[in-house]
Amino acid sequence: MKRILLILLAFAVISVTACGETEIPAVPDEGGKTENPESGENNEEENNETNMENKKISLTVNGRSVTVTLVENSSTEALKERLAEGDISVRVDDYGDMEKVGPLGFTLPRNDVRTTTAPGDIILYQGNNIVFYYDTNSWSFTRLGHVDGVKTREEMLDLLGGKGEVTVELSIR
Repeated sequence: MKRILLILLAFAVISVTACGETEIPAVPDEGGKTENPESGENNEEENNETNMENKKISLTVNGRSVTVTLVENSSTEALKERLAEGDISVRVDDYGDMEKVGPLGFTLPRNDVRTTTAPGDIILYQGNNIVFYYDTNSWSFTRLGHVDGVKTREEMLDLLGGKGEVTVELSIR
């Protein structure tokens, strides 16, 4: 019996060592930083750029700027490419007592899915209109993002300057 256990133990040790070295992946800590356990290198700057800045843009209305967190799709990638060329200004006006909508002046790829909006949602409609929701609606849209911190109709209407036409500006943070 001892002989069998020794053979099994030897086989296990040989199997583990025969696999060779494996690379230990970088794992983010609680603050989102990653460190390669073998090298001790910290990749915080790289992670911040990849994970956060690529998902954030600024929305400015009447001199007040807020942050927008974008969703990940080909529409937002194309939007970010446009913003890299310069800020985008759009005149938007109320529609249906739930949104402000205006033409972008160019077309973005569509990723339409059945969506129920909430105050603060930013939607691409028909590929060439941008919509800022201050109430709910259900339709087939392309979601672009959400204004950070906005949860109510009143908050979004306050940001958009109330009812009526207004110019909004989108820019890279």
